[in-house]
Amino acid sequence: MTQVKASQDRRVGNGTIMAMCFVFVGGMIGMAYAAVPLYQLFCQVTGYNGTTQRAEQYSDVILDQTLPVTFDANTSNGLNWDFKAAKRIEPKIGETVQVTFTATNRSSEPTTGTAVFNVTPMEAGAYFNKVECFCFTETTLQPGESLEMPVVFFVDPEITKAEETKNIKTITLSYTFYPSQPSKPVAAVQEKGKPVNGQL
Repeated sequence: MTQVKASQDRRVGNGTIMAMCFVFVGGMIGMAYAAVPLYQLFCQVTGYNGTTQRAEQYSDVILDQTLPVTFDANTSNGLNWDFKAAKRIEPKIGETVQVTFTATNRSSEPTTGTAVFNVTPMEAGAYFNKVECFCFTETTLQPGESLEMPVVFFVDPEITKAEETKNIKTITLSYTFYPSQPSKPVAAVQEKGKPVNGQL
């Protein structure tokens, strides 16, 4: 009887351990999926790693002081695009300005890319406010097609007060396009001989 009870206890113990392992693995997978959006949110809030801020409105304070901004454009392997940066400008701090990047598809077929960005020096990211940009948006270009992509931004005047940024002389906004698969639109697909929405 004692041996039977011990065997049952072992089975219960093993089952509990297995259940705990499944819960742990499931939790780790969930955390892995959440890590990217959470890290992106953290960067957007803090400006960490040169992540710029998103602004819904223009700055209402413009200083009588300029801060040169340069631009950099790159494409990763696998995307045969000619990607050109905007020209260097010297806006006043707090002034809202627009610049234009240009991308051209040099391949013989339609290709899709998605751009990511960063700002250097990284400390300036928290003060670089983008009102409009093309980052994280799928862009599809036909063979030989060119597209102008605007970026609207301003540099927060608070950049002149923070100890780590008050001596910054130049900011560089850099974009890199990576190849991506275009998202398929959600649409009703009519099967042969079957009605869609009650119609043949």
